[in-house]
Amino acid sequence: MIDRKFVVESPFKPAGDQPEAIAKLAAGVNRGDRFQTLLGITGSGKSATIAWTIEQVQRPTLILAPNKSLAAQLAQEMREFFPNNRVEYFVSYYDYYQPEAYIASSDTFIEKDSSINDEIDRLRHSATAALLTRRDTIVVASVSCIYGMGDPGEYRGNLLELHTGVDYDQRSILARLVELQYDRNDMTLGRGNFRVRGDTIEVHPAYDETVTRIEMFGDTVERITVVDPVTGETLRELSEVVIFPATHYVAGEERMRVAMANIETELAAQLKIFESQNKLLEAQRIRMRTMFDLEMMKEVGYCNGIENYSMHIDGRQPGEPPFTLLDYFPKDYLLVIDESHVAVPQLHGQFAGDRSRKQTLVEHGFRLPSAMDNRPLRFEETMERLNQCVFLSATPAKFEIELSDQVVEQIVRPTGLIDPEVIVRPTKGQIDDLIEMIKSKTAQGDRTLVTTLTKKMSEDLSEYLIEQGLRVRYLHSNIDT
Repeated sequence: MIDRKFVVESPFKPAGDQPEAIAKLAAGVNRGDRFQTLLGITGSGKSATIAWTIEQVQRPTLILAPNKSLAAQLAQEMREFFPNNRVEYFVSYYDYYQPEAYIASSDTFIEKDSSINDEIDRLRHSATAALLTRRDTIVVASVSCIYGMGDPGEYRGNLLELHTGVDYDQRSILARLVELQYDRNDMTLGRGNFRVRGDTIEVHPAYDETVTRIEMFGDTVERITVVDPVTGETLRELSEVVIFPATHYVAGEERMRVAMANIETELAAQLKIFESQNKLLEAQRIRMRTMFDLEMMKEVGYCNGIENYSMHIDGRQPGEPPFTLLDYFPKDYLLVIDESHVAVPQLHGQFAGDRSRKQTLVEHGFRLPSAMDNRPLRFEETMERLNQCVFLSATPAKFEIELSDQVVEQIVRPTGLIDPEVIVRPTKGQIDDLIEMIKSKTAQGDRTLVTTLTKKMSEDLSEYLIEQGLRVRYLHSNIDT
């Protein structure tokens, strides 16, 4: 485990309310406050405050954003703040996703259909690999981080570690790569593939943009280099290399054997239930599907939709929560929930929607009951897995405020500018009041911007003000320019 320090690289220094906010948040983390809220107005530099706080507390950090776009923006900002540390991006890797579903009313089964973004899949693997090898890691994630993944213990235990000058049997290395779900392709070397040319093995890790080249002399690893996959240029030479699995759902041979036996047991029990209820069609469905999946797992160690058997592969009991990205973090990690007034309700809503869809699939013989344990975390389970959390919002909800040990305000921007004063006036006589204010501003040589609720209202108000001798123009989206 590499233990580098978080160091912020920025031409700017904390200003406005930032220094006080950083000091209070860092003090709260160090004394063990479980929940804190940073209440900062828009444009006050909350992201920068969090970056400087991370530098102060030196904790691996998960930043949770309410959507992919905001997560990408935050990841880019954090990479600029921490150019010498690992900043990773973890969101759903689907460009398009239609989950499998069954509509009983029309007897329609919708097959799972998806389009995986290869680059985002690489970034997800990069995030988990970084968490298991470096403490100076920040992961910016969407709500995807509470969905089921493989067991981090199995993921960490199933790796290939090679050192130069040490003897290894080449065939053992190739067999190990196959166990780690890497495909051999001697023609095209893509991500998740490897190829062999004489005494040279080239591997394109699932989490890297570069290729690892292992040169052997007999059974001895003579040289390990990192190579550009396009130009073939050698980028750097290594004394050792660790290659992580090509999929998060990887398990040792013994664990897979036990899992397959448990799946067969569950299948037999489910068949008994269907046959006792005279649901012969459902029994036939589940038998055919499960036996095909078991055959695939036996022959190649993998099958489409293997995540639906994750309960057995992980060795979990029914109802036990799945492993998620949160389990890949060290115990002392820090969670930052950005735009918490939006993200917290998202965390609440994930479980119920997933459950109702899978319940229908199980009832009609498309999935075993254990498929319902391939699920996102319940909100309570997410809260149990939190170590320390900072809510980040300009408008935090009552939930965040009441839960927090302290609420830190960031009102004054680094520029020193504060929001203008807002005065609420009664509607009675508001037009005369508006005319009076416009005239006073005009006398000072200033201009006035008036906003209205509708386009028609802007036109009517402009017409009336012109009649009162004021110079007015209206502007809205229906005007051709």
